[in-house]
Amino acid sequence: MNEARPFAVVVEHLVRRFGDFVAVDDLSFTIATGEVFGFLGPNGAGKSTTIRVLCGLLLPSSGWAWVAGLDVARQAEQLRRRIGYMPQQFSLYPDLTTEDNLEFYGGLYGLRGDRLAARINALVELLELQPVRDQLTATLATGWRQRVALACALVHQPPIVFLDEPTSGVDPRARQHFWDLIADLAADGTTVLVTTHLMEEAERCTRLAMINRGELIALDTPRALLEGLKGRLYQVAATPLLRALEMLSRTDHVVDAALSGSAVRVRLAEGVRDPVGLITRSLAAAGVRLTELREARASLDDVFVSLMGDREEVVGA
Repeated sequence: MNEARPFAVVVEHLVRRFGDFVAVDDLSFTIATGEVFGFLGPNGAGKSTTIRVLCGLLLPSSGWAWVAGLDVARQAEQLRRRIGYMPQQFSLYPDLTTEDNLEFYGGLYGLRGDRLAARINALVELLELQPVRDQLTATLATGWRQRVALACALVHQPPIVFLDEPTSGVDPRARQHFWDLIADLAADGTTVLVTTHLMEEAERCTRLAMINRGELIALDTPRALLEGLKGRLYQVAATPLLRALEMLSRTDHVVDAALSGSAVRVRLAEGVRDPVGLITRSLAAAGVRLTELREARASLDDVFVSLMGDREEVVGA
């Protein structure tokens, strides 16, 4: 352990089962103090379940986890006072105003009087909540609700904050503002674990844990993950699109192919002499009309597809 930057979270062989279903499957990782640690994966991958275990809301089926130096299984009550948790589901009291919610959550953590008032004022300024300070949270747009929920998670100034899909349902501008706030928290020494299924958000994390079906499939910095992707990538627009995907998936020298919006992302093996000709001929042979073909920059979506490994699963995603 680095004494200058000790671990805020330590997870060893963590498993969480629900009956016969394994939601979290043998996860091991550490998070350093002050990191923005991203948990990246599709819906149902086990991200939220892992966070709930780390917050002391679910017991591990096996394995161990320590958060802020506390055992999540044996010291859950102590742990909850030392962390902030913003769940994916709406967690505010809709019949209370923004300020009332902050007062309520602050009171749960023992804040009273001038100390609580000062903390609320600081959060209103930090999160720019003044326009909605006196509004009922039931009347707020999603972006404002998310900001208020974050304020409630931060009201007791916890050293570690867990954010579960914090920008779900918000517009791109609000999403950008939210991530700027996360960066500011980390700069002040707060450790942040954030789950997301949005690859562009994941690039703002210091490190990423990619998971699928409860298993850890990669753990590194976004840059290292991108640099580790081999081959050449192409963006293909064609009609019919699903036929193009099917044909390219079966083409020699194609490592993987997956839908990306209204196009197909194709990764070719290194050393292919005429990649454009290979793609063009493959589609023409299948009677597919090519409308656009260009080389593309690697994204974390491409990394995730490559790590999935099973081509049939990728095609069906």
